[in-house]
Amino acid sequence: MQHPGFFLRGNPISLQAIADAVGAELVLASDGATEIDDLRTLNEAAGTHLTFCTGPKYAGELAATNAAACLIKHRDASLVPARAAAVMTDAPQRAFAIAVGLLYPSALQPKAAAAAAKADGQLVHPTAEIAEGVTIEPGAIIGREAKIGAGTTVAAGAVVGYRVFVGRDSYIGPGVSVTHALIGDRVTLHAGSRIGQDGFGFVMSAEGHFKIPQIGRVIIGDDVEIGANATVDRGFLMDTKIGEGTKIDNLVQIAHNVVIGRHCIIISQSGIAGSAQLGDFVIMGAQSGVVEHVKIGDGALIAGMAHVKNDVAAGARMGGTPARPFNEWAREVAALRRLAKNGRPAKSGL
Repeated sequence: MQHPGFFLRGNPISLQAIADAVGAELVLASDGATEIDDLRTLNEAAGTHLTFCTGPKYAGELAATNAAACLIKHRDASLVPARAAAVMTDAPQRAFAIAVGLLYPSALQPKAAAAAAKADGQLVHPTAEIAEGVTIEPGAIIGREAKIGAGTTVAAGAVVGYRVFVGRDSYIGPGVSVTHALIGDRVTLHAGSRIGQDGFGFVMSAEGHFKIPQIGRVIIGDDVEIGANATVDRGFLMDTKIGEGTKIDNLVQIAHNVVIGRHCIIISQSGIAGSAQLGDFVIMGAQSGVVEHVKIGDGALIAGMAHVKNDVAAGARMGGTPARPFNEWAREVAALRRLAKNGRPAKSGL
C-alpha cells in the first residue's frame, strides 16, 4: 500500500492566484486559469505541477520538463517550452518557496508524534500499528498512524513520529527521534541520532533569509546502521535516501536530498551537503566532506579530512583539500615535507 505522506496538501490553486501571492507576472494572462495541484523539480514535474528554474545552466532540463508552469527570471522566460506557462519573477527560488507554503500550509509546522494519545499520558497512540514481538521501553513515544514491524525494539526516550514506518527486527536507540521517514528491516539507529528533521534550506537576500519548507522524506534501506548523534535531514521536494547495508558512524551530517548508495562506509564527523550523490561501496574517511550537488562514483575512496568539490569517478582515490587524486596529493605532501626539512630562508639584502 502506498504511504499516505507526511504533509497534507491543500486544494488546487489557480496559477494567477499563485503569481499574485509570490509577486510574479504571467507572460500570457490566459494561463492564469490553469490549476496547480502540486510542486516538483524540473525532472519530476507533470502536467498539473509548478516548477522553477534558476537560470540557463538548467536549460536542458527545462526544455524537457512536463510541468504546467515554471517560475523563472524575466531574462530567461524564452527558455520555457511552449507547453508550460512562464511565470516571471526576479527571485524564482524564493517565489517557489512561497508557493510550497500555499499548497502545503502546514509545511512549516512538521508533525512529530502528531497528537497526545490520551489525556492520561499514554505514550503509544491508539492508531499506531505495533506488530507482534515489538519491545517498547519506558518513555518511548509512538506517534499517530506509525507502523512498527515485528521484532523491533524502540528504546527508552525514543520518538517514532507521525506516520513513520519502521521495518522488522530494527533497533531505535535511546533518545533517537525519527520523523518523516520510512525505515527498512534490521536497521540500527544508535543513541541520540536524528532522522527526518528539516533540511537546512533558506533563500538569502538583502531583506533576510526566507525559509524554504521541506516536504520530502527520509528513506533508509535494509541493514543500515547509523551512529550516535548522527543526523539525516529530510528532503526538500525529493527524498533523502540511504541504500541498503550502508554504515554511518557517530556525528555524521547527511543533508537534504542526499542519495547514498548501497554498502557505503561514512566515518565520524563527515558531512555531505544537499543533493550530493554517492554510488555504491563508497568510503569516506573521518572529517571528510562533500559539496552540494557533487556525484561520487561507485567504489570511490575519500581520505580523512578530504573535501570534495567536483564529481569523482568510480574507483577513484581522493585526498586533500580540495580533494584530488590520492597519488597527486601524496606527492604534494611529500614535497612540502622535504621543503620544510631542507629549505633555508632567503638571505636578506640588508
